[in-house]
Amino acid sequence: MSTVKVAKLAPAFYDKMKVMVTNMEKQNNQLPTTTEIKKSVDLFKTFGDATRYQILSLLYQGSRTVSEITAVMDVSQSAISHQLKTLRQAGLVVGNRDGKFIKYTLADEHIFEIFELVKEHIQE
Repeated sequence: MSTVKVAKLAPAFYDKMKVMVTNMEKQNNQLPTTTEIKKSVDLFKTFGDATRYQILSLLYQGSRTVSEITAVMDVSQSAISHQLKTLRQAGLVVGNRDGKFIKYTLADEHIFEIFELVKEHIQE
């Protein structure tokens, strides 16, 4: 390539690199939005309750009805139902009708992944 072409390309390349570095610096110093922070804090609060965490742990193992959860935990059926409502509102569990019962499961693969990460972290 001739030196004339290189000389013409160099400023354009430099400008592109400068823009890329500036964008990277902005991304590295950027905080989450207020909405993202609120949603994250709410999610951690939901996980932060021992009863809800136990329910999620059981559902991590497989779907269950309120009666099945109550049989394993030393908590009243109404308390389990209340916590399941909170977990549903947070988008962490879903209920599917199975005859006259509702079977609860974790809402999606992300919740399973969170449990895997937590298990890994506490076992380190």
